[in-house]
Amino acid sequence: MEIRVEDGCKIRLYPRLTGTIGMSPQLKLIALDSDDLAVISAHVQDARVQPSDIIWRQSEKRLVIGMNRLDWEQTLAGESEPRRLIAALRFDRVLACKSRNIDLAGPEGALDLIGIEFHPGDAPGGSALLLFSHGGALRLDVECLECELTDLGAGDPDIAPGDDI
Repeated sequence: MEIRVEDGCKIRLYPRLTGTIGMSPQLKLIALDSDDLAVISAHVQDARVQPSDIIWRQSEKRLVIGMNRLDWEQTLAGESEPRRLIAALRFDRVLACKSRNIDLAGPEGALDLIGIEFHPGDAPGGSALLLFSHGGALRLDVECLECELTDLGAGDPDIAPGDDI
């Protein structure tokens, strides 16, 4: 574990494995720079997100996204049946949240998360860009990058990559 301070942002750098879901340990990953965020992006690739599970808490400077993510660890271990996990993705120190081609008020229609990018601005801030299929995007302007991915439990076993939910 490493803690450093950059312009008032406390930074913790460590992935943590907690508990188990079936055979795979639950992930808890923290991203505090673009390299860390690339790791989280790989874990949430092809995650299914309901627009109603995108929660922007402006007064808390926080965005939380509930999702069904593909268990890439299980898939890469050679398991024949893909499995999904329920997970939460949280961004803290968010100054603004803007969306494109996403109806946050519409609960219908799942979004497929393609990936997450970080574009630096005035250090240590910048913008996190969450890219969804069909041209959807969320742009988060952040004071500094603080993102956490946490597995919460087993997802719906009937949802495979490419299925509509």
